[in-house]
Amino acid sequence: MRLRVFLCLIAFVCSPGAHAGLFEDDEARKAILELRQTHTELRSQVDANRQVVQEEVRKAAEENAQLRKALLETQNQLELLRSDLAKLRGQNEVLVRDLADVQRKQKDDFQAADDRLRKLEPAKVTVDGKEFMAEPAERRDYEMALGIFRKGDFEHAQVALVDFLTRYGANSGYRVPALFWLGNAQYALKNYKEAVTNFRALIAAAPDHVRSPEAMLAISNCQLEMKDSKSARKTLEELVKAFPSSEAGMAAKERLARLK
Repeated sequence: MRLRVFLCLIAFVCSPGAHAGLFEDDEARKAILELRQTHTELRSQVDANRQVVQEEVRKAAEENAQLRKALLETQNQLELLRSDLAKLRGQNEVLVRDLADVQRKQKDDFQAADDRLRKLEPAKVTVDGKEFMAEPAERRDYEMALGIFRKGDFEHAQVALVDFLTRYGANSGYRVPALFWLGNAQYALKNYKEAVTNFRALIAAAPDHVRSPEAMLAISNCQLEMKDSKSARKTLEELVKAFPSSEAGMAAKERLARLK
């Protein structure tokens, strides 16, 4: 209806000559009023729509601002997490390095402790072809006494060897070689009787020992030094009989030939 009136009004305005025949003044005023009313309503609707749009835009802007703020906070949190992660990685590397150092130190300590224990434990040694177990201190004392003998210090070697035999006794695997070197030290010091006693103790303790033929030859030498040729000859004969193929046995044969 309003559209029809609006169109009629336009036609009226555009055709002045037909005005009187189509509309009366009241109707024209009425149409104008209705047109104004329609225009006002349209403006009101436009204004209302504009307000709605503005409100939606404002809300959208607020939401966008909130989203931007939330995104910024999230980015800040991510940066903090990255920083914390980097710190944790650094701390982890330090811990791994420290752990490796601790493990290496523990390994070294265990090795050192094991080495110390091994030094205190009996060890297998071989002297003059004989294998036996010896305490570390026992081995050290024997080698010390033998070292003194090899330097030609027979007086102190005799003391060290007597002390060794007294300390470790008959159970020591070093007893036979200690008796042998003690007898030789005493022979060098011209303590012939003591030397004979220790050489005989060697032979009695280990008649099949590699040093036994040499001990018998040394006994004969001591007897000759003491001017006991008869005993020396008897000792040499026993040596040839017991160990004919040994170097000492062959030397005994030559001496017997000279003694005749």
